[in-house]
Order: sequence, then C-alpha cells, then structure tokens
Amino acid sequence: MTSRKLLLVVLIAAAAFAAGAVGYGLHIRNVSAYISEIEKWRAKHEADYRREYVPLSGLFFLNPGSNRAGSAAVNDIVLPPSTPPSVGTFVLADQSVRFEPNPGAGASIKGQAVTAPVDLKSDAKGRPDELVIGDIALWVHVSGDRLAIRMRDEHGEVARSFAGFHWFPIDAKYRVTGRFIKDPSPQDVRIPSLTGDYDEYRTEGRVEFRLEGQSIRMRPMTTRPGRLFFIFKDATSGRETYAAARFLYADLKADGTTVVDFNEAYNPPCAFNPYTTCPLPPRENHLEVAVLAGERDYPHHPPKLAIP
Repeated sequence: MTSRKLLLVVLIAAAAFAAGAVGYGLHIRNVSAYISEIEKWRAKHEADYRREYVPLSGLFFLNPGSNRAGSAAVNDIVLPPSTPPSVGTFVLADQSVRFEPNPGAGASIKGQAVTAPVDLKSDAKGRPDELVIGDIALWVHVSGDRLAIRMRDEHGEVARSFAGFHWFPIDAKYRVTGRFIKDPSPQDVRIPSLTGDYDEYRTEGRVEFRLEGQSIRMRPMTTRPGRLFFIFKDATSGRETYAAARFLYADLKADGTTVVDFNEAYNPPCAFNPYTTCPLPPRENHLEVAVLAGERDYPHHPPKLAIP
C-alpha cells in the first residue's frame, strides 16, 4: 500500500471513529489523543495486575485456633518446596491472626526478622503486614466474614503460565454519557463473591445511559465520594468475554453526569487466577446488550479452587 493510500485509510478510520463519538453525544476533538489515553490506561492496568494478581499462588482459609504452615504435606497451609518443612503457626482467634514462628523459619516483616509471636494486620484496610519467607510472601486476606492466608510467589505456576491480556479495538461508540439517578438514601448491600462469601459495599443510585439504541440502567458501588465501581456482565459474557463479570470505574461529575467508557472495562483477576476472591454482578447489572469493548476473555481459565 502506498503512503498516500495509507494516509487515506487512517483519515477514513479517524472520521468514522469521531462520527461514532458524536452519535453518542460525546464529541472527541482529538481522536489520536483519546486512543493514546486509553492505551496508556490499559498499559497501567496491565502493569498493576502483573504486580498485584499474576504472582498470587495460594489462598488458605483459616480454621479457628492453630493452623500449621510449611512445605511438609502434614501442614494445614502447605507452602512451596523452597520453604522449610515447618515455618510456624497462624493462630486465628476473635477475628485476629497471630503468627508464631518456629526457630530458624527465616521469616521477616519489612526487613525485620520475626523471632517471636506477632499479630498480623490484614488487608481489610490498607496494606497488610507481609510475612516474607524466602521468595514467597504471606498475609492475612479478608473474604466476607472469613480470614485466609494469601500467598505470593513470582515463580509459581500461575505466574509462569500467564498468557497476557487481550483487548477489543478501541471503539468510541462504547464511550457514553450517563445520568446518575440518586436513591432516596444510600444503601449498604452484600455482594456475593466466587468464593461463596459476601462483601459489603455502599451504593447510592443508578446510572442511566443509551447504548446500541437501548436505554440501560446500571447500579454502581461507591468506593469513595464521586467514584463509581460497576460490576457487570452482558451478552458477550461466556463467549467473547469472561463469563462471571467485568469491572469498570467512572467518576461522577458535579452536574450528576458520568462518562462510562467500556473501552476501559476489564476482567477480574478470577479470570486467570484461582486464588482471588471476586465479586459477582447484581442482577440489575446483567445487560442484554453485547458490549464488544474493553478486555476480552482470558484464553485459559484456571481450575476452580476447592473452597471449604
């Protein structure tokens, strides 16, 4: 193809892209800048997921009392072979967890050796206490009303077999303006997860918009003032996209509108990692329309984790 023909193709594509944006009430003045913005967002998302979720390699729900840990098969929490046969005991009592190290376990928190029993801060609010033993890290994870030990191992099977991210082409027609319809009062709702637990979220209303000629309402969770979190599925779920759900964030403006850009919709980590605890969409967020935008399904689904 000559450079002149190539330029013509690019101009036609840009015009079609911009026309799609105008048709949905979102005129994009600079198409290339918008595409660059989405690509930058996707790159950051991929980097965050590779750091936070790809290395996860274990999720061990704790029983009340003592839970022994180490690489030996007799332990309640079986760690990789690179760790000592027995590193210590996690003691669950009154919704708190204490780690009692064995001599020579080689455990540390923030570079400080752990040689005596220590109470561990969970990941419920902010960063947890990470217990490092060799190449792995362990911390207390909250799943509904239950506590578990989550493990990160950058050399684990999930990390070694990770197949990367796959996205639909950026399409302006999936970037829409929504109107926030406020509830009479905020609600605290319990959302089920794939582990069978329930996590509590705050919701304050619904967002109404038009997509593919349909009027749609979705209920977001409010993660902080003005920040909306959508858990949804659509007609592509289980086909082109992950069956359980996809996630999407949007900001609520002072005028009661929000830009819902499905080009930034992404898979929960459960799509590729069995050691995660992902929320499921409320019934009103099951969309009949096909949203061919955002992240595609992960090519290989992990085996389902046996949850006690």
